[in-house]
Amino acid sequence: MVEALESLGAAWEIRRVDLGAPVPITLAPFSGLVVMGGPMSVYESGEIPHIGEELRLIEEALRRQKPILGICLGSQLLAAALGARVYSSGREEIGWFDVHLTEAARSDPAFSRVAAPFRALHWHGDSFDLPSGAVSLARSALTEHQAFRAGRHALGLLFHLEATAAQVMAMADAFSEELAAASVDRVELLKDSERFAPKIEPLASEVFGDWAAALTCA
Repeated sequence: MVEALESLGAAWEIRRVDLGAPVPITLAPFSGLVVMGGPMSVYESGEIPHIGEELRLIEEALRRQKPILGICLGSQLLAAALGARVYSSGREEIGWFDVHLTEAARSDPAFSRVAAPFRALHWHGDSFDLPSGAVSLARSALTEHQAFRAGRHALGLLFHLEATAAQVMAMADAFSEELAAASVDRVELLKDSERFAPKIEPLASEVFGDWAAALTCA
């Protein structure tokens, strides 16, 4: 994503809310919004204050029709901001699994040139209903809605296109107990990451490049 922004000469700012950085009070100074993942859930807003603050910022982006991209938890927050139900799926989907595009994705600006199915990293235990008026773009064997678009400017991806092998290793170290509880073999996960992460880079450039290009029209 950073590469896509820099290719357009766009400045960017990262807010690590998980490390205590404040959620911006308003999106007014910014052209768009990217919301990434995390181990928390949308429905934990009562216990985790920044969840509600992120939802408020997403709602502002939607009102202002500013480009917004939600990845993993970010896609769940985007779905919730659009009025959809977000819930525990009762199982963990962790690993490199096939993503299948819907027929609607064939005419979507981000996915129209993407060959499918493709293998992407999945790391989530929550799912969401398709928001009213949104278009489902992708699914996996375990999850019906893996990607969706709401209007031209809002895109949600439950899977990870941005993940590198090094990032997956860091995640595996940080969340080793989660892997064990889900009976995920860490060694196999890292082997798959070395194999598939480089292959997904051109696809990530396509999808993120299309989203970043919308910033020039915002």
